Amino acid sequence: MTEREDPAPTGSANVEWIAVDWGTTHLRAWSMHGDQVLSEAASDDGMASLSRDGFEPALLKLVGGWLSSDKVTPVIACGMVGSRQGWIEAPYVAVPCTPLSAAHVVRGESHDPRIAVWVVPGLRQDAPADVMRGEETQIAGLLVADPDLSGLVCLPGTHTKWASVRAGKVLAFSTFMTGELYALISGHSVLRHGLGATSDWHQPSFEAAVQEALQAPAGLAAGLFRLRAEGLLHAMPAEAARARLSGLLIGNELAALRSMLDGPVTLVGAPGLSALYAAALVIAGYEPRIVDGANLTLAGLSLARRSILEDIRRPK
Repeated sequence: MTEREDPAPTGSANVEWIAVDWGTTHLRAWSMHGDQVLSEAASDDGMASLSRDGFEPALLKLVGGWLSSDKVTPVIACGMVGSRQGWIEAPYVAVPCTPLSAAHVVRGESHDPRIAVWVVPGLRQDAPADVMRGEETQIAGLLVADPDLSGLVCLPGTHTKWASVRAGKVLAFSTFMTGELYALISGHSVLRHGLGATSDWHQPSFEAAVQEALQAPAGLAAGLFRLRAEGLLHAMPAEAARARLSGLLIGNELAALRSMLDGPVTLVGAPGLSALYAAALVIAGYEPRIVDGANLTLAGLSLARRSILEDIRRPK
């Protein structure tokens, strides 16, 4: 468990609600007073490691110290906790739509009387078929800070999302398995022999590979094997091979998005990965804006909480 410096007392009496980001492999939670973070905690109890009846115990193990026996503390959660294998299935909402709506937030069943749980749903696109869970909350947080945002929002990750956003709505989106492909190829394919375990990086090799993929995206499979041949015949260094692999995959992703890349692009995510996407976009002729995604999930969950409270108080 990790905790940040507390800007206010963290006793259970001060905790008004709890924000939760529950992914496939990790669980993060924040104790909140209004929109102010009191403390933060995390564990490895992700969705993939839990059965349906294991979610509530995993949450209580992490946040039990924030709860009081004399009140009910709301818990607002997003991510894979709302999947079919999660705590409670929160059905996808079809685009075009606002990224978060109180009307679609699902109340979860809990046995501990100290908590009341709500789960934010993901988004769906029927044609071409696509889904997202968790990223919609980051997009909602982005729109809190920039309600007039119009253009493409890219959320790099294991499964990178590209969402078309306008007038406060997600109009369409597309998912690329670029991060997962990188992990599979570098860890399990024949190319692993030339990639090594180095964390060093050769930016010129990355940029050259992006340019190559943009110019000839259909040659991806051949370009990947050339990494193996370059290692065998010309002793390509591991840092150059890793950079080229990333450049070929990200460049191919951008080539597939040519029809969508017709306006401003906002990158939301971890600084390192966002910087790679930004460099690739510049090579493709765009000027992306980078936004640190660390606080956007929390901003989106805060918005969801306010929407839920407004819905509860609204006369029926």
